[in-house]
Amino acid sequence: MKKLVAAVGTLALLTAPLQTGFAAESEQKSEDYLVKFNGPAEQGLLEAFGVEDEDVLHAYELLPVYHINLSENQANGLENHPQVEFVEENAEAEALSQTEPWGVPHVQGNDAQEEGHTGEGVSVAVLDTGIDNTHEDLNVAGGYSVFDDAENSDPYYDANGHGTHVAGTVAALDNDLGVIGVAPETDVYAVKVLDNNGSGSYAGIAEGIEWAIQNDMDIINMSLGGSQSSDILEDYTDLAYDEGSLVVAAAGNDGNRGGNNETVGYPANYESAMAVAAVDENNDRATFSSTGDAVEIAAPGVDVLSTVPGDGYDSFSGTSMAAPHVAGVAAQVWQTKPELTNEELRSLLNDTALDLGPAHQYGHGLVQSLDAIQE
Repeated sequence: MKKLVAAVGTLALLTAPLQTGFAAESEQKSEDYLVKFNGPAEQGLLEAFGVEDEDVLHAYELLPVYHINLSENQANGLENHPQVEFVEENAEAEALSQTEPWGVPHVQGNDAQEEGHTGEGVSVAVLDTGIDNTHEDLNVAGGYSVFDDAENSDPYYDANGHGTHVAGTVAALDNDLGVIGVAPETDVYAVKVLDNNGSGSYAGIAEGIEWAIQNDMDIINMSLGGSQSSDILEDYTDLAYDEGSLVVAAAGNDGNRGGNNETVGYPANYESAMAVAAVDENNDRATFSSTGDAVEIAAPGVDVLSTVPGDGYDSFSGTSMAAPHVAGVAAQVWQTKPELTNEELRSLLNDTALDLGPAHQYGHGLVQSLDAIQE
């Protein structure tokens, strides 16, 4: 709210006709008002309306505005006076606050944050459509693009919005703006392997994984996938895991209402990746969430509010939204237990997950941050 400022004239006394109804002013309820005159208040005007010196709470200096305690009759009378430009109630204001998306407390992210587990010092490579590094609610530590054309060569230009949304779920800042991520102090890196249309290739994903390995990324989040397997993509996913990274991947959105088919995509289907299924606020599997033996863990993936380019915020659904919840939890836990290997961290996340039902739909269950930290 902009601060009201005003030019002070002397609170003076002006001759003006006394209006009826002021005899019982002391019996009326008074409220705070802001009154702006057309010019400096002439002598006697406020007194004529029954305004006493103690009723004047403040006289502004740069505009002819006064903060005054008035009865309703006084306010109405002043509002109708030709020397008064306007009279308005003194409205309340409050600090703008950030929204906590439902998924953050659902995975105990807020509980972990309250105990100081914010992902500080842990790096997460977001292999996606890029990340808008100018977003007010994100702090992007670095990036790389596998593309060399002008439209897609900048990892910080995300015309699609998918990667920016994923990044916000991992690490939107704790700054009283917009939303907060699961691990707000994590170092997030924009690795653009999908173009501005949201399309890419296994070659590009492999190149992005290679960059993540070479740059010592702790966690690799891949909210992407395809239906076809690839030996090369599997080799790179395995290599990242062998080199010590935790690989988190969206299980896919090819599920159906029955939820009994083998529909997990790649790279999530590889043993070296954690395949993440999506659940709603009631811990029910999202009907779109892929199912199968490869499903390893579950996380919020329905109507997830997060960052989008241009300092915006929007709600998306998909296993793409579920995976970064797991990446964020992993960052919180790894900050607290840096001695763990990626294999030990993975086992811990699985062992402390909340059992939700059939493993081919939910894996080990809903990822839980604080339980893993306290185990």
